[in-house]
Amino acid sequence: MKTDPPQTIYLKDYTPPAFLVDTVDLDFVIAGGGGGTTVTATLALRRNPARPAQALVLDGDELETLSVAVDGQKVPFSATPTTLTIADVPDAFTLTTVVRIDPDANTRLSGLYRSKDGYFTQCEAQGFRRITWFLDRPDVMATYTVTLHADKAAFPVLLANGNPLAAGDEADGRHWATWADPFRKPAYLFAVVAGRLDVLRDTFRTASGRDVQLAIYVEPGKLDQCPHAMAALKKSMRWDEERFGLECDLDHYMIVAVGDFNMGAMENKGLNIFNTKYVLARSDVATDVDFENIDRVVAHEYFHNWTGNRVTCRDWFQLSLKEGLTVFRDQEFGADLHNRQTARIREVRGLRAGQFPEDAGPMSHPVRPSSFVEINNFYTATVYEKGAEVVRMIQTLIGHAAFRAGMDEYFRRHDGQAVTCEDFVAAMAAASGFDFTQFMRWYEQPGTPQVAVDGHFDAESATYTLTCTQSNRRATDDAPYLIPIRVALFTAEGAAIAGSERTLLLTALTQSFVFNDIAAEPIPSLLRDFSAPVILDFDYSAEQLTVLLANESDPFNAWEAGQRLTSTLILDATAALAAGRAPVWPSGFVDAARRLLQTQAERGAAFVAEALTLPGEATLAEMLDVVDPDALHAARNALRRHLAEQLESEFAGLYVALAPNQPYAPTSAQAGRRALRNVCLGYLLELDTPATRQLALNQFRDADNMTDQFAALAALANVNAADCPERDSALADFHARWQDEALVVDKWLAVQATSRRPDTLATVRTLTAHPAFDIGNPNKIYALIRSFGANHARFNAADGSGYAFIADRVLELHDRNPQVASRLARCFDRWKKFDAGRQAHARAALERIRNHDGLSRDVLEIVARALASA
Repeated sequence: MKTDPPQTIYLKDYTPPAFLVDTVDLDFVIAGGGGGTTVTATLALRRNPARPAQALVLDGDELETLSVAVDGQKVPFSATPTTLTIADVPDAFTLTTVVRIDPDANTRLSGLYRSKDGYFTQCEAQGFRRITWFLDRPDVMATYTVTLHADKAAFPVLLANGNPLAAGDEADGRHWATWADPFRKPAYLFAVVAGRLDVLRDTFRTASGRDVQLAIYVEPGKLDQCPHAMAALKKSMRWDEERFGLECDLDHYMIVAVGDFNMGAMENKGLNIFNTKYVLARSDVATDVDFENIDRVVAHEYFHNWTGNRVTCRDWFQLSLKEGLTVFRDQEFGADLHNRQTARIREVRGLRAGQFPEDAGPMSHPVRPSSFVEINNFYTATVYEKGAEVVRMIQTLIGHAAFRAGMDEYFRRHDGQAVTCEDFVAAMAAASGFDFTQFMRWYEQPGTPQVAVDGHFDAESATYTLTCTQSNRRATDDAPYLIPIRVALFTAEGAAIAGSERTLLLTALTQSFVFNDIAAEPIPSLLRDFSAPVILDFDYSAEQLTVLLANESDPFNAWEAGQRLTSTLILDATAALAAGRAPVWPSGFVDAARRLLQTQAERGAAFVAEALTLPGEATLAEMLDVVDPDALHAARNALRRHLAEQLESEFAGLYVALAPNQPYAPTSAQAGRRALRNVCLGYLLELDTPATRQLALNQFRDADNMTDQFAALAALANVNAADCPERDSALADFHARWQDEALVVDKWLAVQATSRRPDTLATVRTLTAHPAFDIGNPNKIYALIRSFGANHARFNAADGSGYAFIADRVLELHDRNPQVASRLARCFDRWKKFDAGRQAHARAALERIRNHDGLSRDVLEIVARALASA
């Protein structure tokens, strides 16, 4: 059967809930072994005085209803697969429902589901309705008491939100535990766990002197991979006290790691459930990036305790209220903990690779969407990363002190409430006196604004004028944004011009800003520290960019100058290769790269590593009207090889100089040295000589940490030669050594899926039948299938084979796990950027998905928007 046209939900149609829930008592009887789970829910409800009297309508999904009672008396009800309606209820009453669910058969991993070590929940966004009948919306907040019953030997650990009240044994080897959460929360923050898990315990003393009991639960045998996550938790708790004055409000704070999880992690009140990849780490199995990601994700979920839990979203359109704000907070924590200059660079690199294409594609939507079909599809880079940039701009506009005061005011006004983005901005306005009326456009409009800047020097008046013109073709009207643009001026020799650094507030479609007492035509440094998420166009010369790369005091704009320079070279080379001409590489660029290598001690190894990393193909593709992915791929690789040939001795010398000189630690300084050393190794592998292959193989075999071992493996995995025994040996050895470490096996899958080798698709097809791959595990799907979908040249193969492969996987998954399937379908977002032949293949793949009988709503929304895109 064909899927019915999905219903669109609109922000403008929001109405408060007809009923409020004061308390929730839940009783779970977990049979285990496929016997199902019985859930008894007792809800204290009352009519919302803000709504006219009407029937009680509850949400549900795949629930077998056993009984329904009001104030202890069974009542008639009507039920559909997704609603339960009771026509006549008192103004205040107790509702008791009993349902049976089958978590062992729950492949969607939403609601209560089985993983190898036990039973876990994921309720955001709408998973709670898969547990029991409820008003499953974020503005219905209640206090919860939960009792779990299960076999004691099979599931010795029984957890829920809040504090443990009591526990005991039952007949037949079973046991029970009761937990109570003293804080009102929406259903999406509910969590329970029943499993066989090991635990690492610790305590944290808050600024006010309270002791909070901390615990991290992991699969048996993994406790030695938990200390870093525990340290990250304690650091984030202390940082939130010092930076924002926010203290942990709980007596118990628990993290549970599970290997089957659709998302990265979930901030359930006091019982965070994490994907194992953001908890488990040890130097031999986790890279520097893994360690830093764990720091950031642990902090993110902890920070949600206030920005998301204590103050939550009124409705799902306000998702960025919690996510954008909390991403900003975890970015700031990560920058303070690690390396602020390179953290900002990586944030913007990710924004341009993921969010800018989203803004330009079929899934373009405002930071606060005005409508959606399936809310799970709106956990996007726009809501998270662009949302964080919007929060960052608020801080830029009012300053750090006023921003902190605005946060204090936000919690003073709204603690314990479900609120909107306007409420957050209003608190910032109240604390600062700043008028954010025009700024709200950032929340309301889709698309990435573009700012064209023209510079004019007048020698007679000794003035320099910057004229800025803004536009956004995705916006619904032509009204201007308020855009903060941080600038500074430099002399042609690279000296900063005193007094020229300022933040321009662009508030009109076209606006000019004058700098006085300028003796000679300067070089403008624009959008320093990436002060707004815009596309900035200024006609820099190669010489000007080289000066900024060498002399700019703002690390982001120094990096940006190099990125602009390399982007121009690669795009010019792409056009040349597409036309059958050889690319031309100016010697000045090689000289600039050489100077970077020579100044790594002063500028920092981490910065130089970022500066020598060329823009990614997906980012470069956004700069073209029609993309030839093969020519773009060849051009970027040709520049890498040219740099390797011209700077071979410098790369080789620095590789030796940066050899490890102390025991491994995931510190910022050490991570920077390793990053630059491995960048050097990657360039040397472009030469593909017996000596460079052996160099990589030696590092692979001798490395005492996963960062260096995996970097060598990744470099070898990209060797194009048909016969590369070093590559084959490293891949085989890596799997043999780490086959029992699931997260390391994910790296092995991903490094082959992202390889630039022409036979990558054939390799990926073979790996789908490998024992290491599991179509039921999201991490494996993301590692192998979605990684291939991000392989720009191989996914966008001219014969359409990459499109057909991903379409097959989407159809294989759409009913089993709609969330994961819809994320795979997002690989097609930019299909209209390519030539007519590729578009024909992509359209055929998308139409094949759309026309599939019974297609899930999640996937249908993605595919329909892709096909309808202009």
